[in-house]
Amino acid sequence: MRRATTAAAVFTASVAVTLTPVTSSAAAPYKGANTAAVQDDFNGDGYRDLAVGAPYAANGSVEGAGSVVVLYGGSGAGVSATRRAVITQATSGIPGTPEEYDAFGTAVTSADLDRDGYADLIVGASDEGVGAQELRGSVTVVWGGPSGLKGGAAVSVPSGYGEGRTYCGFGRSLATAEMNGDGNPELAVGSKCEAATYTGPFTRTGKAAATVRNDFFGGTSGVVAGDVDGDGLAELFWLPGPSGDDLRGSVYVYDGADGPNSVPSSVKPTELPYADGHAGAIGDINGDGYGDLVTGISSDDSMSGGPSGWARPGGEIQVLYGSAQGITADQQPKVYHQDTAGVPGTAENGDQFGQSLSLGDVNADGYADVLVGAPSEAVGSRKLAGTVVLLRGSASGLTTTKAAGYTQDTAGVPGAVETGDQFGAAVHLADLNKDGKAETVVGAPTENSDGCVWVARGSASGPVLSGSVNVCGKSVGIGVRNVKGYFGAALASPHVEL
Repeated sequence: MRRATTAAAVFTASVAVTLTPVTSSAAAPYKGANTAAVQDDFNGDGYRDLAVGAPYAANGSVEGAGSVVVLYGGSGAGVSATRRAVITQATSGIPGTPEEYDAFGTAVTSADLDRDGYADLIVGASDEGVGAQELRGSVTVVWGGPSGLKGGAAVSVPSGYGEGRTYCGFGRSLATAEMNGDGNPELAVGSKCEAATYTGPFTRTGKAAATVRNDFFGGTSGVVAGDVDGDGLAELFWLPGPSGDDLRGSVYVYDGADGPNSVPSSVKPTELPYADGHAGAIGDINGDGYGDLVTGISSDDSMSGGPSGWARPGGEIQVLYGSAQGITADQQPKVYHQDTAGVPGTAENGDQFGQSLSLGDVNADGYADVLVGAPSEAVGSRKLAGTVVLLRGSASGLTTTKAAGYTQDTAGVPGAVETGDQFGAAVHLADLNKDGKAETVVGAPTENSDGCVWVARGSASGPVLSGSVNVCGKSVGIGVRNVKGYFGAALASPHVEL
């Protein structure tokens, strides 16, 4: 547990409850529930669902315990505030107990861990105390099913994990993918102590088929999984974060493992010496059938409070393209920032461009686009208001052609720019209405007292601003007391946790 650094006026707490989605689910899970396209379909109706972390939401009188809200996908706009589930550590069947500043909802992702045909929600609570160990962190699985999410289990740390250490922040980053060819998804977990990898399938007690400590590089800011060499097995990328000799953050890769019940663990991973990053995501930007890795480095020298060598002013992203050989150690990344020609905005110290990022095809042209958050960018005189930038994929790779920037002053975007909203602290691209075009989702976790997310439908021309919606934390049942709830601080796509 930790004390929050931001205080606000006292607000009346809402009681977080689990609501059954008002939707007709199939008797059996949707046939694609185990594919990447609908990996976050928790109720098996064929629509992807949207998990939103609110890590400082109150639980009754318990300050900052945290919660996760799942907005169930559907036709039309994709999600609705009325079709939801609110998950906390006080929800029936969920392990643990709400405690002050546990930060349940620091990170969220999904996979069908028990192979029953329904995606399961995976939640990191990076600041949870475990016994006498402060800020040890935890990971919880909430099981999907025909009526939505119900019941859960804790994912145990590997034997020997973090011995003699506290403040580990286990669960601050999460990734899932099929890495060993047995049809069961694997789970990778980052922390400030060391990383861990779990081989599926999982039992309903949360026990994996195999568990491995990944302690080659100590703490891990980001973890990314995806197939970058086209062999059908995901590669696993570890991003330890800033270190004394590399503040921009090293990038390591394990090839997909070779057999059932194995994980990438037996040999030291390969370092990509020209690559940097604190968080990352994978998607096929150039449509060649190989996943491409995008990483973000959002902290620049103006923010470091110490030595130089962080990101360029304002932050940056890097792109490494996959191939039949994967991403090789001699590959030089392509770098983008807000001084790159065609990228909207201007690079300024402390903008945090690259703090969050997501890959998805917003216009169904067959190329993954990249959405990048810069939550600390000023809009006019309003500091820390935040912005997001959409860069388009193409046959030649990521391009600034038709690039677009969005703030809450953009015509058609609900709300208004205010100082400190941090619009873009989390971003996500996912097809929530099953029309083949990814919706654009942007978190503004410090808007008002609770935080909000903006959702815009995808179309052949990109995000549809007219009719887009703002969903805020109180309207979907999170509690707020003396600190902001931070609804929208975490989405299924990565954000930087240093």
